[in-house]
Amino acid sequence: MLSIETYIIVSVIKTVIALFVLLTAVAYCVWLERKVVGHIQNRWGPTRVGPFGLLQPLADGMKFLFKEDLTPPHVYKPLYIAAPMLAVVFALTSIAVIPIGNWVTIGGVHTPLQITDVNIGLLVILGVTSLGVYGVALAGWSSNSKYSLLGGLRASAQMVSYEVSLGLSLIGVLIMAGSFSLREIVDAQGGTFWGFIPRWNLFHGQIVAFFIYLMAAYAETNRVPFDLPEAETELVAGYHTEYSAMKFAMFFMAEYANMITVACLASVLFLGGWKGLPFGPAWLQDLPVFWFVLKVFVFLFIYIWVRGTLPRFRYDQLMAFGWKFLLPLAIANLVITALIVAVRA
Repeated sequence: MLSIETYIIVSVIKTVIALFVLLTAVAYCVWLERKVVGHIQNRWGPTRVGPFGLLQPLADGMKFLFKEDLTPPHVYKPLYIAAPMLAVVFALTSIAVIPIGNWVTIGGVHTPLQITDVNIGLLVILGVTSLGVYGVALAGWSSNSKYSLLGGLRASAQMVSYEVSLGLSLIGVLIMAGSFSLREIVDAQGGTFWGFIPRWNLFHGQIVAFFIYLMAAYAETNRVPFDLPEAETELVAGYHTEYSAMKFAMFFMAEYANMITVACLASVLFLGGWKGLPFGPAWLQDLPVFWFVLKVFVFLFIYIWVRGTLPRFRYDQLMAFGWKFLLPLAIANLVITALIVAVRA
């Protein structure tokens, strides 16, 4: 039997690797967005720093690190400094319970391909991501600026409005899997229909729930067409108007980290997680991390594609869409899913 020190060392190694990969992915999500949106708008995007502009994230990071960090005299300094830190910490914490593959044995240690395996993983993610809005709200209030305050209030109202629909869209998945464990939810999506259609929740009666989740996720992460908290045409820059240098960059790190978390969760809940397609060469089925990363990439690409395609909603349209359309649709999907499962039982 392995000692507790060995498990601690394994956990620390997994945490360091996960944070390194996540922060690298955050940096290159910015590069990918600039490239994709550039091509959508018939531009090149980053090209100067490194081949294909691949070193642009490093140049941006150095720029933010060495820029002058200005603190306006009228701010409430403790919360003004704490707000971007809260946003980043809660954004990075969520990745701890997301599984990217089956259990593996490394150096005699049998461990899951995730930092920690808890049986209420979905509740942990929903709780942690819900707390992330405190960073945005406190940034708006502590800046002592009307534009920043309006951005923070919009973020809070948006979170309340769309968190309800997002939560309800996931209950159908929970009913079908019978568990809050993300690993068990992935396991419940094994098998196929008619031998070639994967039994993922997206194809197994939860396509409406996936649409609701997608829309609510855009709003939760303040992305186009729901980026009202940072609507530059109305609020200068929104909740981060008074921030500069690394504190400004931390808000964007949190935004892109939340995007990656949402994409990972979508892959786990609706797209079979690390499970591959039921056809193709056998060796391709034995690459769980490849399939997981591919699904996350597709989801992020759709995120960016929408940004380069759709205009921003008005604020009243944002609220009406959440309360008058998504919420009733989520309730209807939940009731129908529960009835179907009850009849089959």
